[in-house]
Amino acid sequence: MAPRLSAAAADAAKNTDWTGHDTRLVVVAVLGIALVVVLTAVAKIHPFLALLVGGLFVGVAGGIPADKLISTLTTGVGGVLGNVGVVVALGAMLGKLLVDSGGADRLVGAIVDRVGERRAPWAMVLAAMVVGIPMFFEVGLVLMIPIIYLVWKRTGGSILRIGIPALAGLSILHGLIPPHPGPLVAISALHADLGTTLLFGVIVAIPTAVIAGPLYGTWVSKHVHPHPPETLSEQYTVTEREDGKVPSVWTTLSVILLPVVIMLAKTVVDVADNNAKSELHRVMDFVGDPIMALIIGVIYAAFVLRFDREQTSGIMGAALPPIAGILLIIGAGGGFKQMLVGTGIADSIGKAAHNSHLSLLLLAWLIAVGIRLATGSATVATVTASGIIAPIAATSTNTSTALLALAVGSGSLFLSHVNDAGFWLVKEFFGMDVKQTFKSWSAMETILSSVSIVCILILGTFVH
Repeated sequence: MAPRLSAAAADAAKNTDWTGHDTRLVVVAVLGIALVVVLTAVAKIHPFLALLVGGLFVGVAGGIPADKLISTLTTGVGGVLGNVGVVVALGAMLGKLLVDSGGADRLVGAIVDRVGERRAPWAMVLAAMVVGIPMFFEVGLVLMIPIIYLVWKRTGGSILRIGIPALAGLSILHGLIPPHPGPLVAISALHADLGTTLLFGVIVAIPTAVIAGPLYGTWVSKHVHPHPPETLSEQYTVTEREDGKVPSVWTTLSVILLPVVIMLAKTVVDVADNNAKSELHRVMDFVGDPIMALIIGVIYAAFVLRFDREQTSGIMGAALPPIAGILLIIGAGGGFKQMLVGTGIADSIGKAAHNSHLSLLLLAWLIAVGIRLATGSATVATVTASGIIAPIAATSTNTSTALLALAVGSGSLFLSHVNDAGFWLVKEFFGMDVKQTFKSWSAMETILSSVSIVCILILGTFVH
């Protein structure tokens, strides 16, 4: 749980009146978000630059001294990249090793063959949730697309019957489950316990993915019939490794699950060992850190996936360039968030929150929803909403910080639309027009967000 403020500090925060200055800061925040939207959606400026410009606008208009503007911005950028950036890079390496080994294809194929064609949508959501554990959404989607096409050709009908469950499995993990960047940002900002957040995240993710995946996918496939491009249909086929050294299903599973098992082991030690200064506690704090767990996972993968040293080096190197833009956007989102925090907007919103009758979990969700709708980025929504809600959470003694982190992640998934790169990625991969993409992908994301926050609110009645 996060450290709490004293009762006096909490009472002071609750009794502070809303002022004209607070109103001005909220207007500045709204204008800053609007500026980012205009720069990205209308002016077509890269989100990295748009977020930096938007952050500087917020800083200047919000009254941050000129000599502290750049340092505030770079502090936010560095704070996010120093932790989440390393995790993203390691996750990309692990994902690339799995893809190029052929092991992930074999794993997913084994799952589909075992359950049969009729239950293929259920197999796809399960496969996506397993494969997506160490990968962020875009990498997982690129990995799953060949399998989606292969299963679709075998089963017939609309490709959405197979594709929507896979997208739901990947997306819910991206929003709720560490070591994905968004959840890690929320956990760090809110000082939530990683293991507890992971446990609650799994509890929420499973029913949510089932409803938005196989159930909604089966329904929408009867109403939306896209025409996947032939070029992609021919391109996305499963191929064997040239050297024939494809790892077994169990080897592949061990690579994917090792980092998660290590992090869960740390949680078990935290719960079982009350002595925080014990040697076992110190060792597991080090080994169970997400960065260390992923380093161990990547090294393990390099050995058991049967690549030689030259191949391993080439694969790891090839994994990094595609994520450079994502890392920069994540960093700029951190800078934008830091500017908002530096103006005092979080305190202003905190005053309004204390005077409202909204559940803190619902408030966190709504803030993330608003930023998601404005910027189109789940990660930016998580980073910014976490920064805004953190000081409010510090004055609350009856809300689980783990559930609060999940509420932010849940809100960050809401209604992907035309200002989200994922919207266009899915549209092109599945051969849909804009209207079809709204009916399928955008609706699925909204279902994920809505169902997950309901699950979180239910958990919140039992967990404090």
